[in-house]
Amino acid sequence: MDGIKILGCGHAHLKRKVTNDDFAKILDTSDEWIRTRTGIRTRYRAEQEETSDMALEAAQNALADSGIDPKRIRYFIVATLSPDHVMPSVACSLKDRLELPGNVMAFDVNAACSGFLYSLQIASGLLRENEAALVVGAEKLSKYMDWTDRNTCVLFGDGAGACVVEKRDAPLYRFANTESDLQHSLFVPGMKSHEEREIGYAQMNGREVFRFAIRAMREAIENVLAQAGDTVDDVDLVISHQANIRIIENVARHLHIPMEKMYTNLEEYGNTSAASIAIALACAKEEGVLKRGMNVVITGFGGGFSYGAVYFKW
Repeated sequence: MDGIKILGCGHAHLKRKVTNDDFAKILDTSDEWIRTRTGIRTRYRAEQEETSDMALEAAQNALADSGIDPKRIRYFIVATLSPDHVMPSVACSLKDRLELPGNVMAFDVNAACSGFLYSLQIASGLLRENEAALVVGAEKLSKYMDWTDRNTCVLFGDGAGACVVEKRDAPLYRFANTESDLQHSLFVPGMKSHEEREIGYAQMNGREVFRFAIRAMREAIENVLAQAGDTVDDVDLVISHQANIRIIENVARHLHIPMEKMYTNLEEYGNTSAASIAIALACAKEEGVLKRGMNVVITGFGGGFSYGAVYFKW
């Protein structure tokens, strides 16, 4: 299976950091309550920035890190469930601001927290020789939060991450799936009529999501490793969706993967949905955690319920 090479990564840098103590001032909660249950200490919140603004900064940083001419970009994919507008897509609205060429195929993907992972797989299937793709995950989830619901609002943050990829003649093992029987365990209700003009708040059955996430990411990792004929011992690094440290720890325990191989940054960023894996990739690269030749698994899950994984050599 033809693979991809990640040429560059980047993420947006929001200024407003919201701590657990900030939530303790408005909710019946505490830093200890949030931290021990989720592993999250802080998260970032957009102020005047829209999803497209964060996506633009992340994309620009990824292009700069890649060092390629933007005119090489043939596909521009933005994963988001929180676009500025229903239409046009974030990708279409940013195409000219990024000075991408006229023949770019630009579109958004909504697979919730799996969006960036799905978008990477789409890019790998579309790319041909000498073509590159710009893949972004960007979310402004704060606009969907009920600030009186401590079970949801403390989890999520705003942000964006991006990477530039090109076709590579090396294996990329990929898996994606969707199960709809739990779709009402995590959702954001939309407008149902002309009179109802507001989008609803995010709603989640935490217990159901927790159980599904562990099973789904375990299944996805096992699937891509089986395709490669490898075992968990061959994996150097796992970058998963940054939803909850307990989920990540349980996946690691079930698969007998040392936590040292499980990259995490949710302590600072919280759950940024489709931006989560993209931001984690960029941060892992900045921190020198990702090293040439590493066998890397990227895995995630999201509303829908969508989930999947990719396995490749960095």
